[in-house]
Amino acid sequence: MGAVTVGTRAQVSPFTAFDRASWRALAGSSPLPLDAADVRELATLGDRIDLDEVTTVYLPLARLLHLHVAASRRLWAAQTEFLGARTEKVPFVIAVAGSVAVGKSTTARLLQALLAAGPDTPRVDLVTTDGFLLPNAVLKSRGMLARKGFPESYDRRALLRFLADVKSGRAEVSAPLYSHQAYDVLPGERQVVDSPDVLVLEGLNVLQAGGASGRVPDVFLSDFFDFSVYVDAAESDIEQWYVERFLALRRTAFVDSDAYFHRFADLTDEEAVATARGIWDSVNGPNLRSNIAPSRSRARLVLQKAADHAVRRVLLRKL
Repeated sequence: MGAVTVGTRAQVSPFTAFDRASWRALAGSSPLPLDAADVRELATLGDRIDLDEVTTVYLPLARLLHLHVAASRRLWAAQTEFLGARTEKVPFVIAVAGSVAVGKSTTARLLQALLAAGPDTPRVDLVTTDGFLLPNAVLKSRGMLARKGFPESYDRRALLRFLADVKSGRAEVSAPLYSHQAYDVLPGERQVVDSPDVLVLEGLNVLQAGGASGRVPDVFLSDFFDFSVYVDAAESDIEQWYVERFLALRRTAFVDSDAYFHRFADLTDEEAVATARGIWDSVNGPNLRSNIAPSRSRARLVLQKAADHAVRRVLLRKL
Protein backbone atom coordinates (compact mmCIF):
# COMPACT_ATOMS: atom_id res chain seq x y z
CA MET A 1 0.00 0.00 0.00
CA GLY A 2 2.06 2.95 -1.22
CA ALA A 3 -0.29 5.82 -0.47
CA VAL A 4 -2.60 6.65 2.38
CA THR A 5 -5.32 9.23 2.67
CA VAL A 6 -4.57 12.08 5.07
CA GLY A 7 -7.72 14.18 5.42
CA THR A 8 -9.03 14.44 1.87
CA ARG A 9 -5.68 14.51 0.15
CA ALA A 10 -3.83 11.40 -1.02
CA GLN A 11 -0.10 11.61 -0.41
CA VAL A 12 2.87 9.39 -1.06
CA SER A 13 3.70 7.92 2.30
CA PRO A 14 6.50 5.90 3.91
CA PHE A 15 3.79 4.04 5.87
CA THR A 16 1.73 0.95 5.18
CA ALA A 17 -1.84 1.36 6.45
CA PHE A 18 -3.84 -1.33 8.25
CA ASP A 19 -7.53 -1.25 9.12
CA ARG A 20 -8.68 -2.81 12.38
CA ALA A 21 -9.38 -6.26 10.96
CA SER A 22 -6.12 -6.64 9.09
CA TRP A 23 -4.09 -5.36 12.05
CA ARG A 24 -5.88 -7.62 14.54
CA ALA A 25 -5.07 -10.65 12.37
CA LEU A 26 -1.37 -10.00 12.93
CA ALA A 27 -1.67 -11.04 16.58
CA GLY A 28 -1.87 -14.63 15.36
CA SER A 29 -2.35 -17.03 18.23
CA SER A 30 -0.69 -14.77 20.82
CA PRO A 31 -2.55 -15.15 24.13
CA LEU A 32 -3.86 -12.04 25.88
CA PRO A 33 -2.20 -11.97 29.33
CA LEU A 34 -4.57 -9.31 30.70
CA ASP A 35 -8.16 -9.45 31.94
CA ALA A 36 -10.81 -6.72 32.14
CA ALA A 37 -9.69 -5.67 35.63
CA ASP A 38 -6.09 -5.28 34.45
CA VAL A 39 -7.20 -3.09 31.55
CA ARG A 40 -9.31 -0.88 33.81
CA GLU A 41 -6.34 -0.41 36.12
CA LEU A 42 -3.95 0.44 33.28
CA ALA A 43 -6.27 2.91 31.54
CA THR A 44 -5.75 6.55 32.47
CA LEU A 45 -8.59 8.91 33.32
CA GLY A 46 -10.91 9.55 30.39
CA ASP A 47 -9.39 6.96 28.05
CA ARG A 48 -12.14 4.49 27.17
CA ILE A 49 -10.64 1.08 26.40
CA ASP A 50 -11.70 -2.53 26.79
CA LEU A 51 -10.38 -6.04 26.21
CA ASP A 52 -11.51 -6.07 22.57
CA GLU A 53 -9.51 -2.91 21.86
CA VAL A 54 -6.45 -4.38 23.56
CA THR A 55 -6.78 -7.58 21.52
CA THR A 56 -7.35 -5.69 18.27
CA VAL A 57 -4.67 -3.01 18.57
CA TYR A 58 -2.16 -3.55 21.34
CA LEU A 59 -1.64 -7.31 21.25
CA PRO A 60 -0.42 -7.21 17.59
CA LEU A 61 1.76 -4.22 18.46
CA ALA A 62 3.28 -6.10 21.39
CA ARG A 63 3.98 -9.07 19.10
CA LEU A 64 5.70 -6.77 16.60
CA LEU A 65 7.77 -5.22 19.38
CA HIS A 66 8.80 -8.66 20.66
CA LEU A 67 10.15 -9.37 17.15
CA HIS A 68 12.11 -6.12 17.18
CA VAL A 69 13.54 -6.77 20.64
CA ALA A 70 14.59 -10.29 19.65
CA ALA A 71 16.21 -9.02 16.45
CA SER A 72 18.05 -6.38 18.44
CA ARG A 73 19.44 -9.06 20.76
CA ARG A 74 20.63 -11.13 17.80
CA LEU A 75 22.34 -8.09 16.33
CA TRP A 76 24.02 -7.38 19.66
CA ALA A 77 25.30 -10.98 19.82
CA ALA A 78 26.60 -10.82 16.23
CA GLN A 79 28.32 -7.50 16.82
CA THR A 80 29.92 -8.82 20.01
CA GLU A 81 31.30 -11.78 18.07
CA PHE A 82 32.48 -9.50 15.24
CA LEU A 83 34.32 -7.15 17.62
CA GLY A 84 35.92 -10.04 19.45
CA ALA A 85 35.13 -8.43 22.77
CA ARG A 86 32.06 -8.45 24.94
CA THR A 87 29.96 -5.30 24.84
CA GLU A 88 27.23 -4.39 27.29
CA LYS A 89 23.73 -5.32 26.20
CA VAL A 90 21.67 -2.14 26.37
CA PRO A 91 17.93 -1.64 26.85
CA PHE A 92 15.63 -1.54 23.84
CA VAL A 93 14.03 1.92 24.02
CA ILE A 94 10.46 2.52 22.85
CA ALA A 95 9.17 6.10 22.65
CA VAL A 96 5.45 6.90 22.93
CA ALA A 97 4.47 10.40 21.78
CA GLY A 98 1.25 12.34 21.30
CA SER A 99 -0.88 15.20 22.59
CA VAL A 100 -2.22 15.84 26.04
CA ALA A 101 -5.42 13.77 26.55
CA VAL A 102 -4.89 11.57 23.48
CA GLY A 103 -4.23 8.42 25.51
CA LYS A 104 -0.47 8.01 25.18
CA SER A 105 -0.11 7.19 28.88
CA THR A 106 -2.56 4.29 28.52
CA THR A 107 -0.67 3.11 25.43
CA ALA A 108 2.66 3.22 27.28
CA ARG A 109 1.28 1.34 30.30
CA LEU A 110 -0.37 -1.31 28.13
CA LEU A 111 2.87 -1.86 26.20
CA GLN A 112 4.80 -2.20 29.44
CA ALA A 113 2.36 -4.81 30.75
CA LEU A 114 2.12 -6.77 27.50
CA LEU A 115 5.87 -6.83 26.88
CA ALA A 116 6.63 -7.84 30.46
CA ALA A 117 4.24 -10.79 30.04
CA GLY A 118 6.11 -12.06 26.98
CA PRO A 119 7.52 -15.58 26.63
CA ASP A 120 10.92 -14.59 28.01
CA THR A 121 9.39 -12.27 30.66
CA PRO A 122 11.68 -9.29 30.10
CA ARG A 123 12.10 -6.50 32.60
CA VAL A 124 10.26 -3.46 31.25
CA ASP A 125 10.51 -0.01 32.85
CA LEU A 126 8.34 3.00 32.07
CA VAL A 127 9.54 6.58 32.41
CA THR A 128 7.59 9.71 31.55
CA THR A 129 9.28 12.92 30.47
CA ASP A 130 7.11 14.93 32.90
CA GLY A 131 9.86 14.53 35.47
CA PHE A 132 12.22 16.43 33.18
CA LEU A 133 10.01 19.51 33.16
CA LEU A 134 11.71 22.49 34.74
CA PRO A 135 10.38 23.12 38.27
CA ASN A 136 7.54 25.62 38.54
CA ALA A 137 9.77 28.09 40.36
CA VAL A 138 12.20 28.10 37.42
CA LEU A 139 9.38 28.40 34.88
CA LYS A 140 7.90 31.32 36.83
CA SER A 141 11.26 33.09 37.03
CA ARG A 142 11.60 32.78 33.25
CA GLY A 143 8.01 33.83 32.56
CA MET A 144 7.29 30.39 31.06
CA LEU A 145 4.74 28.82 33.41
CA ALA A 146 1.97 29.37 30.85
CA ARG A 147 4.05 27.42 28.31
CA LYS A 148 4.47 24.34 30.46
CA GLY A 149 4.67 21.32 28.16
CA PHE A 150 6.25 23.28 25.31
CA PRO A 151 9.73 22.04 24.33
CA GLU A 152 11.50 24.93 26.07
CA SER A 153 9.88 24.03 29.41
CA TYR A 154 11.93 20.81 29.70
CA ASP A 155 15.46 20.26 30.94
CA ARG A 156 16.44 18.79 27.58
CA ARG A 157 20.09 18.31 28.54
CA ALA A 158 19.13 16.22 31.57
CA LEU A 159 16.78 14.11 29.44
CA LEU A 160 19.48 13.57 26.83
CA ARG A 161 21.99 12.57 29.54
CA PHE A 162 19.48 10.13 30.99
CA LEU A 163 18.91 8.43 27.64
CA ALA A 164 22.61 8.44 26.78
CA ASP A 165 23.40 6.74 30.11
CA VAL A 166 20.63 4.16 29.56
CA LYS A 167 21.83 3.34 26.04
CA SER A 168 25.45 3.09 27.17
CA GLY A 169 24.50 0.20 29.46
CA ARG A 170 25.06 2.12 32.65
CA ALA A 171 23.38 0.59 35.72
CA GLU A 172 21.09 2.50 38.09
CA VAL A 173 20.32 5.53 35.97
CA SER A 174 17.75 7.76 37.68
CA ALA A 175 15.04 10.09 36.41
CA PRO A 176 13.24 12.84 38.37
CA LEU A 177 9.63 12.25 39.41
CA TYR A 178 6.65 14.51 38.74
CA SER A 179 3.36 14.91 40.61
CA HIS A 180 0.27 15.83 38.60
CA GLN A 181 -1.48 16.56 41.90
CA ALA A 182 1.18 19.12 42.87
CA TYR A 183 1.69 20.09 39.20
CA ASP A 184 5.43 20.14 39.80
CA VAL A 185 8.61 18.09 39.91
CA LEU A 186 9.05 16.40 43.30
CA PRO A 187 12.28 17.73 44.89
CA GLY A 188 14.79 15.01 45.64
CA GLU A 189 12.59 12.13 44.45
CA ARG A 190 13.93 9.90 41.69
CA GLN A 191 12.97 6.79 39.73
CA VAL A 192 15.84 4.34 39.33
CA VAL A 193 16.20 2.50 36.02
CA ASP A 194 18.57 -0.42 36.50
CA SER A 195 19.44 -2.13 33.21
CA PRO A 196 15.96 -3.20 32.05
CA ASP A 197 15.53 -5.24 28.89
CA VAL A 198 13.08 -2.65 27.58
CA LEU A 199 12.51 0.99 28.49
CA VAL A 200 9.28 2.73 27.46
CA LEU A 201 9.67 6.53 27.39
CA GLU A 202 6.41 8.49 27.19
CA GLY A 203 6.14 12.20 26.50
CA LEU A 204 4.67 15.02 24.45
CA ASN A 205 7.68 16.13 22.47
CA VAL A 206 9.98 13.11 22.40
CA LEU A 207 9.97 12.92 18.58
CA GLN A 208 10.63 16.61 18.00
CA ALA A 209 13.53 17.29 15.63
CA GLY A 210 14.32 20.92 16.41
CA GLY A 211 15.66 22.65 19.49
CA ALA A 212 13.62 24.96 21.70
CA SER A 213 15.36 28.02 20.23
CA GLY A 214 14.89 26.89 16.64
CA ARG A 215 18.50 25.68 16.46
CA VAL A 216 18.93 22.12 15.25
CA PRO A 217 20.66 20.17 18.06
CA ASP A 218 23.65 17.93 17.50
CA VAL A 219 21.87 15.01 19.14
CA PHE A 220 18.15 14.23 19.03
CA LEU A 221 16.24 12.27 21.64
CA SER A 222 15.21 9.97 18.80
CA ASP A 223 18.86 9.01 18.26
CA PHE A 224 18.41 6.79 21.31
CA PHE A 225 15.11 5.19 20.27
CA ASP A 226 14.81 1.70 18.81
CA PHE A 227 11.09 2.06 18.08
CA SER A 228 8.59 4.89 18.35
CA VAL A 229 4.80 5.11 18.54
CA TYR A 230 2.72 8.24 17.91
CA VAL A 231 -0.85 8.27 19.25
CA ASP A 232 -2.91 10.39 16.85
CA ALA A 233 -6.44 11.78 16.57
CA ALA A 234 -8.24 14.76 15.09
CA GLU A 235 -7.56 17.92 17.09
CA SER A 236 -11.28 18.51 17.64
CA ASP A 237 -11.59 15.07 19.23
CA ILE A 238 -8.54 15.55 21.45
CA GLU A 239 -9.87 18.93 22.60
CA GLN A 240 -13.18 17.32 23.55
CA TRP A 241 -11.38 14.53 25.44
CA TYR A 242 -9.34 17.20 27.26
CA VAL A 243 -12.52 19.02 28.30
CA GLU A 244 -14.12 15.77 29.49
CA ARG A 245 -11.00 14.88 31.47
CA PHE A 246 -10.93 18.36 33.03
CA LEU A 247 -14.55 17.91 34.16
CA ALA A 248 -13.70 14.50 35.63
CA LEU A 249 -10.68 15.91 37.48
CA ARG A 250 -12.82 18.72 38.87
CA ARG A 251 -14.93 16.05 40.60
CA THR A 252 -11.94 13.96 41.77
CA ALA A 253 -8.33 15.14 42.01
CA PHE A 254 -9.17 18.86 42.15
CA VAL A 255 -11.30 18.32 45.28
CA ASP A 256 -8.12 17.71 47.32
CA SER A 257 -7.28 20.99 49.04
CA ASP A 258 -3.57 20.31 48.43
CA ALA A 259 -4.06 19.98 44.67
CA TYR A 260 -2.51 22.69 42.52
CA PHE A 261 -5.80 23.08 40.62
CA HIS A 262 -8.06 22.97 43.70
CA ARG A 263 -9.33 26.43 42.76
CA PHE A 264 -11.22 24.83 39.87
CA ALA A 265 -13.15 22.36 42.06
CA ASP A 266 -16.08 24.69 42.70
CA LEU A 267 -16.59 25.83 39.11
CA THR A 268 -19.99 25.24 37.58
CA ASP A 269 -20.18 22.93 34.56
CA GLU A 270 -20.35 25.93 32.24
CA GLU A 271 -17.41 27.65 33.94
CA ALA A 272 -15.36 24.45 33.91
CA VAL A 273 -15.96 23.87 30.19
CA ALA A 274 -15.05 27.49 29.41
CA THR A 275 -11.89 27.22 31.54
CA ALA A 276 -10.81 23.95 29.91
CA ARG A 277 -11.36 25.32 26.40
CA GLY A 278 -9.45 28.46 27.34
CA ILE A 279 -6.47 26.35 28.49
CA TRP A 280 -6.70 24.32 25.29
CA ASP A 281 -6.81 27.42 23.08
CA SER A 282 -3.88 29.11 24.83
CA VAL A 283 -1.59 26.16 25.68
CA ASN A 284 -2.39 22.64 24.54
CA GLY A 285 -3.77 23.41 21.09
CA PRO A 286 -0.84 25.64 20.03
CA ASN A 287 1.66 23.13 21.43
CA LEU A 288 -0.01 20.30 19.51
CA ARG A 289 -0.07 22.22 16.22
CA SER A 290 3.43 23.74 16.46
CA ASN A 291 5.47 21.03 18.15
CA ILE A 292 3.75 17.68 18.65
CA ALA A 293 1.77 16.97 15.46
CA PRO A 294 4.69 17.91 13.16
CA SER A 295 6.70 15.08 14.76
CA ARG A 296 4.11 12.43 13.82
CA SER A 297 5.82 11.59 10.52
CA ARG A 298 9.00 10.66 12.40
CA ALA A 299 7.34 7.79 14.27
CA ARG A 300 7.84 4.14 13.35
CA LEU A 301 4.15 3.45 13.98
CA VAL A 302 1.08 5.70 14.23
CA LEU A 303 -2.15 4.76 16.03
CA GLN A 304 -4.98 6.83 14.54
CA LYS A 305 -7.95 7.14 16.90
CA ALA A 306 -11.59 7.93 16.11
CA ALA A 307 -13.91 10.11 18.21
CA ASP A 308 -14.89 7.11 20.36
CA HIS A 309 -11.22 6.58 21.36
CA ALA A 310 -10.97 3.37 19.31
CA VAL A 311 -7.98 3.04 16.98
CA ARG A 312 -9.45 2.99 13.47
CA ARG A 313 -6.19 2.63 11.55
CA VAL A 314 -2.56 1.73 12.16
CA LEU A 315 0.26 3.17 10.04
CA LEU A 316 3.51 1.17 10.08
CA ARG A 317 6.65 2.62 8.56
CA LYS A 318 8.04 0.50 5.75
CA LEU A 319 11.49 -0.94 6.47
